[in-house]
Amino acid sequence: MSRDLVVGVDLGGTKILTVLAGMEGDVLARVKVPTGAELGQEHVIDKIVETVQAALLEAGAPAGSVKAVGMGVPGPVDADNGFIHFAPNLGWRDVPLGEIMRRRLDLPVYMDNDANLAALGEHRYGAGRGAADMVYITVSTGVGGGLILGGRVYRGAGGGAGEIGHVTVAEDGPVCRCGNRGCLEAVASGTAMARRAAALVDEGRGAGILAAAGGDKNKISARAVARAARAGDAAALAILRDAGRYLGIAVAGLVNLLNPAAVVLGGGVMESAGLFWEPMLERVQRRSLPSSLEAVRIVRAALGGESGAMGAVALAIERASPVKA
Repeated sequence: MSRDLVVGVDLGGTKILTVLAGMEGDVLARVKVPTGAELGQEHVIDKIVETVQAALLEAGAPAGSVKAVGMGVPGPVDADNGFIHFAPNLGWRDVPLGEIMRRRLDLPVYMDNDANLAALGEHRYGAGRGAADMVYITVSTGVGGGLILGGRVYRGAGGGAGEIGHVTVAEDGPVCRCGNRGCLEAVASGTAMARRAAALVDEGRGAGILAAAGGDKNKISARAVARAARAGDAAALAILRDAGRYLGIAVAGLVNLLNPAAVVLGGGVMESAGLFWEPMLERVQRRSLPSSLEAVRIVRAALGGESGAMGAVALAIERASPVKA
């Protein structure tokens, strides 16, 4: 195989997904392995290298055909230098990952925050195609986001733009892991839903939720809440409805502030989107300016768990062929 290729790596707290693709974004190979963060930094770096090698082997492609590697990491990152300031899901702080990976792979390596790259992936290859200005929101264990403005990722003055999970939507709400009260993440994430459900069980009001968790309080999760809601449990339905309303408040704020052409919603919790999609849309419609609401389409992500890896592919393509970007 003599064609030019790129590699996209989505480094997550629980899994590494590596994609080998052509310069048009066509996927030739996918390799997914557990991250094994608990085994230490060197183990994770070895796993990344192994996935790149495995993807090349799967596609029958020589290493020399790869022109660039894009990589998404879970946490604040200096995108210009590939320096991770803090990745709580990995337990890493102040890691020069870009430099390390360049040495290990002997290839140009470009990095960005995973949510930024998920936004870029959906913009280039998924639900946000054709939208010059797009907001991406991921609702899973936490709540994150990425902004595409004028067709490019907007990172802000210090690289921290898009942290929609830490926008306040409930002034006197629960304490968020960031230390503030009432952040979107504290009231609408999968973790927040599970926490509220567990509290109801402790109060003796969550029998349906507990049953959906197999009778084990320690197994209460957003998925268990969704199962109970689909079975008609009133408490579970209320949890999802409230989460949807808070998400809608945040989306409406972004619609009014940025006037985007698209808002794309992804993440594991969105698998149960039908249960809180309507409450979310109701809040968006109620709180958005009519002209901005008319211009935006609000859609679910199209790439599923591959949004981040495909964004890493897009980043690698941009950097390998800047004239075409």
